[in-house]
Formats: sequence, structure tokens, C-alpha cells
Amino acid sequence: MNKKRFFTLNIVIFSFVFVAIFTPSSFCAWGDPELVSKINSAFEKIESWLLTIATPAAAVAVGTGVFMKKFSFGDEEKIRTGKKLIKGSLFSYAFILAIDLILSAIKSLIG
Repeated sequence: MNKKRFFTLNIVIFSFVFVAIFTPSSFCAWGDPELVSKINSAFEKIESWLLTIATPAAAVAVGTGVFMKKFSFGDEEKIRTGKKLIKGSLFSYAFILAIDLILSAIKSLIG
């Protein structure tokens, strides 16, 4: 994954975290307006969709890296690329799970 895609992915993830933490409903004492509750439910659906997609995507990436290492036939560049793919996909999956854990903790503290 090139640096531009990685940077874009990080911006998207951190914007979701920012919106989840600083929603107007956490500052409002009169309840949630209809628009805010719709936005909150939309972000919860997006979060669950991302977690649903992340597991098979990580498995496919790790499998691809393993096969790339296995069938490299001694080519050092392919072995290095396979290792990078495995490490990167496992790190990304752990990062997504950690974000979900942090958001769940924040939601339990707020509401």
C-alpha cells in the first residue's frame, strides 16, 4: 500500500473517531435531535460494516503474503514483499480492533 492510500485511510479513520467522540449529543442536555440520532446510527452502521469487512480482508492479505513468501522460489524481493504484506495487514487489523475497543470504552463513559 502506498503512502498516499495509507494517509487517506488514516484520515478517514481518525475523522470517524473525531465524530464519535465529539457528537453534539454528548454536549446537549435536552436529548438528541432527529438529525443527530440519524447521523449517530449511520456512523454505528459504518463502524459495524468496517469491522465486518476487516476480518476477511485481513485474512486474504495474510494469505496472499504467505503464498507470496512460499512461492517466491528464492527471490529475496518477493520474500520481503510477502513479509511486509503480512506485517502490515496484521498491524492494520489490530489498529481497527483497538479503535473499536477505544470507541466502546468512550461510549460507555459518556452514555
